[in-house]
Amino acid sequence: MGAKYFDIYGRNISIGDYPTMVASPDNYIHLTTWSLEDHEGEISIGNFCLLTPGVRIASASKITIGDGCMFANSAYISDADWHGIYDRAIPVGKTSPILLEENVWIGDRAVVGKGVSIGKNSIVAAGSVVVKDVPPNVVVGGNPAQIIKELDPNVEGMTRIRLFEDPKGLEHLYDQIDRYTLKNNTSLNYMKSKLFRNKEH
Repeated sequence: MGAKYFDIYGRNISIGDYPTMVASPDNYIHLTTWSLEDHEGEISIGNFCLLTPGVRIASASKITIGDGCMFANSAYISDADWHGIYDRAIPVGKTSPILLEENVWIGDRAVVGKGVSIGKNSIVAAGSVVVKDVPPNVVVGGNPAQIIKELDPNVEGMTRIRLFEDPKGLEHLYDQIDRYTLKNNTSLNYMKSKLFRNKEH
């Protein structure tokens, strides 16, 4: 949705099967790698992942994102400082790889810093800043992020991976979403939107 609103810069960027990417003209998705001198950035995104408006993923080292991960609006993932701490004319600065395991959810405007690993099923709450490793099956929040809740690993919730195991059910779900979001549409409103697209009315 909004597939033209992407800013892809650099090489070594890949994404797996069945991604869902939502972007808008005022909030692009940005995927960026830096390849210069001894730096060779790489972004590897798994299957069934969700990226929403404003998500930024930037690598000068390596960012690995597992299957079924979700990124809420304006989440930011970066494996580099992008400038030296003392010599700020030096590009990139310190780098360290990032790993997000399967089914990780990064909340609205959350930041994941260099060298961080986030375990399977864990959730980063909105606005959090993650600067150290997160174990599996927890919710972290705050700046710096701390564990605020433990998840029951025995509960088999609905994940994006499981969602795609049932194509008929997925088709039904998206049909229901379309019916809900378009329920107030009429032929008259459609014609108005075409005739008065650039006019206030």
